[in-house]
Amino acid sequence: MTEGTQRFSEEELSEFFDFHASEVHPFSGFSQEGINLLTTKKHLNSVLPVFLSLFIEAIFPEEKIQKKKALRKIGLKMEREKNASRASMLFRNCLFGSQHPYGQETLESHLDEVNREDLLDYYQTKLWNKAEIFVSGDFNSEEILKLMEELSAIPKVDLESKIAEYSIEGIESCQEEKPDSVQTSIRLGNWSIPKNHPDYIPLTVFNTVLGGYFGSRLIKNIREDKGHTYGIFSSLGEIDDHNYWVISADVQKQFRQEVLEEIDKEIRLLCEVPLDEDELELVRNYLIGQMLGKFSNAFDLVDRFKAVHFSGEDFSFYQRQLEFFRKFNSSDILEIGKKYFSKEKFIEVLVG
Repeated sequence: MTEGTQRFSEEELSEFFDFHASEVHPFSGFSQEGINLLTTKKHLNSVLPVFLSLFIEAIFPEEKIQKKKALRKIGLKMEREKNASRASMLFRNCLFGSQHPYGQETLESHLDEVNREDLLDYYQTKLWNKAEIFVSGDFNSEEILKLMEELSAIPKVDLESKIAEYSIEGIESCQEEKPDSVQTSIRLGNWSIPKNHPDYIPLTVFNTVLGGYFGSRLIKNIREDKGHTYGIFSSLGEIDDHNYWVISADVQKQFRQEVLEEIDKEIRLLCEVPLDEDELELVRNYLIGQMLGKFSNAFDLVDRFKAVHFSGEDFSFYQRQLEFFRKFNSSDILEIGKKYFSKEKFIEVLVG
């Protein structure tokens, strides 16, 4: 969309937005796609008409398409050579199965099938299906009404076509040996719960203690005590309506089995042994500080809203989260551990 319109070339668009201290970022993921505009209030009236032209006047020049495809092919090749990228792809494959769209590997041959006609058709008839617009900034009521009127120029598409249903046929483990590799990328995890589940906020605390910050159990054990990795972290993620948790690490190859055993040990300890008061307060202060730091400007506000909106939540989620952070105790962590980790068998991916 940003590679040229009926009135502006790619170079002219880039120069225009740079001159007006503005940034335009298209984004595309497994379940969402769109475009972001970051600009100043001073330049909004000048920038907005050109930004809105991207929604109706993009021309998708053939030479730009071919260049993007060539660059993406190089990127795919490089990703296959990186243990970490390969492990993340195989973890999705294990979660969903190789025939599911979220579990499939993108190949160069898939890019060869993309052509300008298909892009134009998708852009003109499907791209903005049930689109949502998020605005954050310093606006009074009159300015918001004016902005809403201008944003009405964005095409409205409301397709009721049925979404194809795919069965999930995951597998429990995957190992890809690379004899010349000195490191192994590990992905260990499984399915999880959505943000609107009553256990989600306690689960975020469990995840933080386990591997969600630089003072976590996994960091202290596997990085600081044993020196088997530079970094090891656990996280909660989502793809569309599917939620998962995963531990990610690049470790010295000769110690990968020991690392897996230590991960299992740390999970079991969190499920069986209460946290002492010092660790409780350390994690509590970290979580509250991190949370408050994520609401410092207009960009943070819209990001925080989007982070919960697609799960059917609103800003009240963060109020509940803050209240839990202030009062949780070791019993809460034990309860979550026993409920979700004590009997579960994990998906295990090793690359390297």
